Amino acid sequence: MYRLTHTHTHTHTHTHTHTQKMEGGVKHILLAKFKQGISEDEIEEYIKQYANLVNLVPSMKSFSWGKDVSVENLNDGFTHVFESTFESTQGIADYISHPDHVQYANTLLPQLEKVLVVDYKPAKVHL
Repeated sequence: MYRLTHTHTHTHTHTHTHTQKMEGGVKHILLAKFKQGISEDEIEEYIKQYANLVNLVPSMKSFSWGKDVSVENLNDGFTHVFESTFESTQGIADYISHPDHVQYANTLLPQLEKVLVVDYKPAKVHL
């Protein structure tokens, strides 16, 4: 995946943002808005449980997360982003049906007011 940065002189710079190992990998993105009344401590615990799936589900290769920090105010109410990496779409299918993921999803999803999931295969841009 490349991040394109446009400067005032109309030149483009490329930043390599993934390791060679993940070439051809598939990203699983979950956008979430937790329900009101759920404490930051509870959210932190849900995030730790999500991150621990890397240790429980063989097809899940990495996990990262963050809170929305955009100044554009186009987040449609979503506050948290969770990204997992898999070697293939089959790896995501294996993850979705894995008992540890099913148990976690059944715990997390009722805590969310909104959720959006997108899977994509990072593509290079050749300029």
